[in-house]
Amino acid sequence: MSLTPPQPDHDPWIGFEPSVSRRYVTVVVAAVTTILLTIVAFMLPVPYATLQPGPVFDTLGEFNGEPMLAVEGGVATYPTDGALDFTTVSVTGPDGKVGFSEALLAYFDSDVRVVPKDFLYPEGETAEESDAQSAAQLASSKDNSTVAALRALGYEVPEQVEIGEVAEDGASVDLLESGDVVVAVDGSAVATPQQAVEAVSAVTPGDVVTLSVERDGAPQDVAITTKPAADDPEVPRIGVSLASRFDLPVQIDNNVGDSVGGPSAGTMFALAIYDLLTPGSLTGGRRIAGTGEISPDGVVGPIGGVRQKMAGANADGAEVFLVPADNCAEAEDGDDFGMTLVKITDLDDAIASLETLAEDPDAKVPSCS
Repeated sequence: MSLTPPQPDHDPWIGFEPSVSRRYVTVVVAAVTTILLTIVAFMLPVPYATLQPGPVFDTLGEFNGEPMLAVEGGVATYPTDGALDFTTVSVTGPDGKVGFSEALLAYFDSDVRVVPKDFLYPEGETAEESDAQSAAQLASSKDNSTVAALRALGYEVPEQVEIGEVAEDGASVDLLESGDVVVAVDGSAVATPQQAVEAVSAVTPGDVVTLSVERDGAPQDVAITTKPAADDPEVPRIGVSLASRFDLPVQIDNNVGDSVGGPSAGTMFALAIYDLLTPGSLTGGRRIAGTGEISPDGVVGPIGGVRQKMAGANADGAEVFLVPADNCAEAEDGDDFGMTLVKITDLDDAIASLETLAEDPDAKVPSCS
């Protein structure tokens, strides 16, 4: 009789290899899944836009092979030197996509700003609509800068109020036409769009206002029943956009093309026009850069992307950067790139500061610090 050795209740090795395999597979699958999800996250667009330094353009130089600013009519111009650069920002368009990785890298780049896309564009705005608005702002900037420069030079530049667009569902449809010149509202003369807006705003929605206009040189009175504003029923509207028409004593051709847009080059345009029409040089031979929207009266307004414009100016070798007063806090929030940051509130400020620095680069002028 043979005896069979007692068998253990279970084999200690049974299931060991499968257990190791399952754990290994689980780890691998988790790692691959994490990697794939990370790749997908980095590839997917996020609802943000980036503002990055854009190119700079010398307003005293050429644009696409021709002078950026040309004075017509035999008016005397004077040689100058140095540069008066207007600065730009490269912005993600309304139809553009920013990936997660791009947004993440931009977040850690001090020269790039990341903002929610709806901070820049109304919901549903297309690239074509954005481009059209930007082109209209540039056209207005050209006009305003010319008027501001000529007025700083002592020229009289008469202004009139012109009807721009007439809303199809507005109070003025079939009554006013684009190009009509508004002379008075309810018998009170108006010379600027703001005066016209204030005169209309003085009535109650539903009241009738009478606009005295000139159409093709012929005067006529037009009675319009106001409507309440869509966003405020207490505010009267006549359903038109208004613009300024100027009678320029000197014709300035601004040859900036459609590759740039917006209103922020106005101050630098005005300075260049002033420099061309006066003896001497505003720059003192140095490269001056800057930004700022400008009104026909020469008031300099704030703009967006000042940090990105400073970075672009620095990359182009600017020594002085003109900053609208309301942008000074933002301009100081980071590296000044070794540039002198000159604070400006109007065109006269900018001219005075540049004239002072042209004589003495170390002179004290209004600054952001």
